[in-house]
Amino acid sequence: MGSPGGRLGSAVVHVLALLKPAGLRAVHTNWPQVVPMRKPDQMTPEEQKAWAQADEFQTINNGYWREQATRPQTLGYALTDSPIGLATWILEKFQAWTDNSGEPQDALSNDRMLDNISLYWFTETITSSMRLYMECAPAGPGPFNAGRIDFPIAASIFPREIFKAPRSWADRLWPNIVYWNEVDHGGHFAAMEQPDIFVNEVRNAFRTYQGR
Repeated sequence: MGSPGGRLGSAVVHVLALLKPAGLRAVHTNWPQVVPMRKPDQMTPEEQKAWAQADEFQTINNGYWREQATRPQTLGYALTDSPIGLATWILEKFQAWTDNSGEPQDALSNDRMLDNISLYWFTETITSSMRLYMECAPAGPGPFNAGRIDFPIAASIFPREIFKAPRSWADRLWPNIVYWNEVDHGGHFAAMEQPDIFVNEVRNAFRTYQGR
């Protein structure tokens, strides 16, 4: 059995790869957690760009994380009381993290985004969803490094991910990479933005693993 994972699911598959539960044969992620723990003295241009992206997220763009990790109830009740506030909170991430040309609608239809927002609104679950960040807060939002993983692992890199980990970083931590590919379209919400590409990547990854 193989396990794919992106966004928070990426953290899950990294842990699964470390735990190696019975029956699991390989994992796939579209957000490799392989950023060095400390800034390297020497980096290639690709590594410099990835480091800058990760650093920008940790220092500038993770305000949502800090708020949800420290005041989930306060923020959650406010958003549960305001459909416009809830939509704005979520739409900002669709704009910032999708593969678009300035508007989230370039990557996702209005109906698709409203479906997502409506799940939180009609079930009144935005507050409970934020508590995950508080529960994970002791580990912090980074440095995006799950450590050495010798389990079979595959990765698909989407161009508008929050940061694009280069293969060189993965090679240092993952001695058993079974598949690595960079695709042309998609961002942080890869499966939602580009479902066909995502499905093909997962299929190709596990097909490659089975063929080894």
